[in-house]
This record gives sequence, structure tokens and C-alpha cells, in this order.
Amino acid sequence: MNFWLVKSEPDAYSYDKLEAEGRGMWDGVRNYAARNNLRAMKAGDQVLFYHSNIGMEVVGICQVAKEHYPDPTAESGDWSVVEVIPVRRIKRPITLKEIKATPALANIALIKQSRLSVMPLTAEEFEKILEMSEQPTI
Repeated sequence: MNFWLVKSEPDAYSYDKLEAEGRGMWDGVRNYAARNNLRAMKAGDQVLFYHSNIGMEVVGICQVAKEHYPDPTAESGDWSVVEVIPVRRIKRPITLKEIKATPALANIALIKQSRLSVMPLTAEEFEKILEMSEQPTI
């Protein structure tokens, strides 16, 4: 199993909306590195859902339900989507500020490649964020 983080502006597509729909297509990605990450996702992979711009925090966990296929929203080019289903909200949202302040997350792509909307995580990074969500805010 692999671990990922996806970013979405909550006013465009939020975790609330994913929960309401029960299944969402991760479309509109127009960055080659992010597209390649979508193509590397496998059914069952675990994904952290990050609200960008507004909130700037990890808010939930979803799971890859359907592996990549052509993006129906693409007017041209070779773009892909995956489908995800919500798993659960994390106990406490983890902010970008907290992530940046955590030495164990110093190499996370969210910091190193901040404009990337779909990024891999190590199992340790994924678990560290979940562990942080169980602790009170420092």
C-alpha cells in the first residue's frame, strides 16, 4: 500500500463535499508531476485530504477506490483522474504551520514542493500526521 496527500481549495472541493457525495473523481490536475502521481495510485492506497489556501490543514483520510483513467474534463492533453472515497475525518486538523514545525516531517513534499497538488508520503509521514491529530494543539 502507498500513501498520498491531495490538496484542494475547500471552496472548490472540500472534504465535506467528498463525504456528502460518498465518492469523488480527482479531476482537473494539470501538472505533469501530479498527473504521474495520480497514475501511480493503486486501489486501496490511503490518502490525506488537505485544504489549501483556506485553512491550510489536513482534515481527513480518503482511499483510492478506482485507479487512473483519462480525465473527462480535459479539453486536450494526456491527463488522468482517480476516484476516492472518504474514510474518516481526522480527530484534529493538522495545520501547515504544525507540519513545518515537526522535524519528522521536514522532507514532506507539502513543504518541499508546495505547489504540487498530488504528492506521495512515506508511511512514517502519514502515521506521524495521524498521531499528531490525536494530540491536543501545542
